[in-house]
Amino acid sequence: MDPVLIIAAFVLGVVSSRIGLPPLVGYLIAGFALNSFGIEAGDQLETIANAGVTLLLFTIGLKLKLKSLASPDVWAGATIHMLITVVVFGAGIKLLAITGLPSFNLLNWKLALLIAFALSFSSTVFAVKVFEEKREMASRHAGTAIGILIMQDIIAVVFLAVSSGKTPSIWAVALIGALFLIRPLLLRFMSRCGHGELMMLFGILMPAAGYGGFELVGLKGDLGALVFGMLVAVHPKASELAKALLSFKDLFLVGFFLNIGISGSPTLAAVGIAIMLSLVMPLKAALFFGILTRFKLRARTSLLASLSLANYSEFGLIVGAIGVANGWIGREWLVILAIALSFTFIMAAPANSFVHAIYARWSNRLKRFESVERLPDEVPFDVGDARIAVIGLGGIGTAAYDEMRRRYGEVVVGIDFSKDSVEAHLKLGRRVAFGDASDSDFWERTDPSKTSIGLVMLTLPDPKASAFAIRQLKERGYQGQITASVRYEDEVAVLKQAGIDAAYIIYEEAATHLRPPPAGCRRFRSPPTRRGKTY
Repeated sequence: MDPVLIIAAFVLGVVSSRIGLPPLVGYLIAGFALNSFGIEAGDQLETIANAGVTLLLFTIGLKLKLKSLASPDVWAGATIHMLITVVVFGAGIKLLAITGLPSFNLLNWKLALLIAFALSFSSTVFAVKVFEEKREMASRHAGTAIGILIMQDIIAVVFLAVSSGKTPSIWAVALIGALFLIRPLLLRFMSRCGHGELMMLFGILMPAAGYGGFELVGLKGDLGALVFGMLVAVHPKASELAKALLSFKDLFLVGFFLNIGISGSPTLAAVGIAIMLSLVMPLKAALFFGILTRFKLRARTSLLASLSLANYSEFGLIVGAIGVANGWIGREWLVILAIALSFTFIMAAPANSFVHAIYARWSNRLKRFESVERLPDEVPFDVGDARIAVIGLGGIGTAAYDEMRRRYGEVVVGIDFSKDSVEAHLKLGRRVAFGDASDSDFWERTDPSKTSIGLVMLTLPDPKASAFAIRQLKERGYQGQITASVRYEDEVAVLKQAGIDAAYIIYEEAATHLRPPPAGCRRFRSPPTRRGKTY
């Protein structure tokens, strides 16, 4: 790859990160800037971008559970939203065509609906990137959003098969059947790959094989990567493989965002139309919010999922390319869709970065849209007589829970935002409840000032979430002690500013077993009680 592309992406990615935006915004801006200087993407960048998307879908498959698609808020929510969006956006585009605006004046109803269909999709790359950067992939709202995106991918495959004028090969049925036969063999290979470079090679081979195999039989290659990930998702090493591929995937996705920004030479007219299309993005998010709340999700869950799905999708570019190739629409629409996609990325990035603050500010108004009933995993809970709360039950949190229970007995409660994690811990006999520490509603329902909790141990993966939790505890009059784990030394300052009592760096303190325990816990000789800061 041209060093200029790497330098531009790095510099603007750093700038974007420093002002509180996701680095992907910087990558998009870098692409626009490079395009303005006449620098073209080239086949190499496009190959890297495609590899990033393929790896992304494979890792989604590694984490996907089919039962998540059976939820009405996923399959019905995705379908209803797409139908309404196509009809409403299509009608709006047709009205603009009647006015005789450039680029619109040649559009009939069929083409207006085609463009609306392209705009109805949400970006899988953007949503997953946002959830991973905030380490929320296991959350309820992320699960809902990813499920909706997969439903959209399924609809996309059907559209591609129909619009391309060719149907999948008869061998496609044989391929699908063969996958069930070879699955035990793949799982056995995965078991024998160990934990080093062979596991990495297996992780590269699987999406490549899935992509190539599906393309050979006339199916969408990206769908093949997703399916191959699902084939081995039940293996105990699936999570390990997903983590191992994380850096590769993120690196390749830099090429994806660069490629979007650098593709096409926008005219003033194209930019104007793209801005017009981008300004209706909030309507798309509002529709998602309304639909999800009707399916008994809380306002917060609905808002977080809706904002992650608000922007337009890279699939819109594929629809545009098909329209241009078939002579249905002019080539300028491909550029318009690319610019609109980029603009919505830039608009959605800060909205998703500050979504927790947005909800905290407008929660009272948003709650008016909630249904009276709740889904089982959206119902509030009571911590009971617990005196120690461990929030975040990953590897560190689980070790902290077990150590505190060993020392003080059954006065410990664990809290996690992953329903699957909660169910697994309950089966192992731990006292665990479902809750999200980055949710202001969670703290409002729990009201820590009225509980017997004397020590809160935050073992969350995101320091911003920990800082938010600390502020929520302080604002609600909590008088007990708060400790937190961090991965890097520069994250300690963020927590100190929020009011933490003790923080420890997990990479420096053998934290996987809390030996030695963090400084904030060494002073306890008996179960802590809420009597101020002295124990």
